[in-house]
Amino acid sequence: MSGPESLYKRPRSVRRGVALTFLFASVLAAGAATGSFGSEPPKSPKPPSRSTPVAEDVTEAAAEAMADGKSPTDAAQEAVSRSGDRWGQVYDRREYEEFEQALDGEYTGVGLWTRRDSKGRIEVAAVQRGGPAEAAGITAGDRLRSIDGQRVDGRSVSEVVRLLRGADDAGPGSEITLGLQRGKHRWNSVLHRATLAKQTVSVREFGSGADGTRLVKVASFTKGSGAEVQKAVRSAPAGQGILLDLRGNSGGLVSEAVDAASAFLDGGLVATYDVRGEQRALHAVRGGETSRPLVVLVDGGTMSAAELLAGALQDRGRAVVVGSRTFGKGSVQMPTELPDGSVAELTVGHYRTPSGRGVDGRGITPDLSVDEDAESRARTVLSGLGPPS
Repeated sequence: MSGPESLYKRPRSVRRGVALTFLFASVLAAGAATGSFGSEPPKSPKPPSRSTPVAEDVTEAAAEAMADGKSPTDAAQEAVSRSGDRWGQVYDRREYEEFEQALDGEYTGVGLWTRRDSKGRIEVAAVQRGGPAEAAGITAGDRLRSIDGQRVDGRSVSEVVRLLRGADDAGPGSEITLGLQRGKHRWNSVLHRATLAKQTVSVREFGSGADGTRLVKVASFTKGSGAEVQKAVRSAPAGQGILLDLRGNSGGLVSEAVDAASAFLDGGLVATYDVRGEQRALHAVRGGETSRPLVVLVDGGTMSAAELLAGALQDRGRAVVVGSRTFGKGSVQMPTELPDGSVAELTVGHYRTPSGRGVDGRGITPDLSVDEDAESRARTVLSGLGPPS
């Protein structure tokens, strides 16, 4: 199930741009299930302080296409493809604005997730607590038949998203009519879009007290996610083990992943990276809980900032990593504004774990590789861990 958890705010400086390190395509895929992207007034991202040959080629291609009356976005994407930049992408202004809004941990919509069943019908997968959909009595399993009078059966999830998010002016307060069905009962529900907070960190308890386990699930790293992880760790009973679930986490703000690492480390290196050859480092803040047992769950959907967090905790000997090899995205993207207001995200560097391991194209290899029943196996491993001597 996908949700609105995975969208992210425009870089306002080189440091801000470095934070945009997860694969934007995965963000769109995750957000596609919500139909709840934002529609703030367009704002143009600041270009990086120094250009690169690829950025210059992409900008030139877009400008020439614009002068010829052709699509600058298409020309820029073709130039990116020719460059061999594995993660390079071009997004129109609205897509990038949606990206920006999600970076701040918010989205505009009605608070529902959708999925398509085997017959091509669209149904509600889940609703967000406190959102317009929940207030209207919509529940998981309801069939979504139409949006503003347009039938949705047979449409792709991305098409449903476009209908749910509406036109450019469909911001908070805008009206949307959903045609729904529950069993044989059919009805129309008029909702008003609202600005909602994404729920990226959730907590579950297994057992109680020091003998129990606290599972902290991080769906993506949006603004405030790191503080939520710290809060979940600090509020756990003394001695209770933590199972940090990063499965399916497509990444997000690297700064938030560093904040999450600070919950478990007493300062020290989290990752190094380069931007156009200039070497830099990211460090945890001192004061984290270093004695609490910790296991990190990962899988092939663990990407970017989430991989850096898992790799840091593994390299620092702070956690046992359980699951399957992670996705392998450890590159740094920065934005280049094009003449028509679209944005090209181009690779300018790569991340490494504290021990110097490259993540891009390799991923993080778990200490214990598990394909099935990973959560249960991880809890077993956690039960065998004790405070370090």
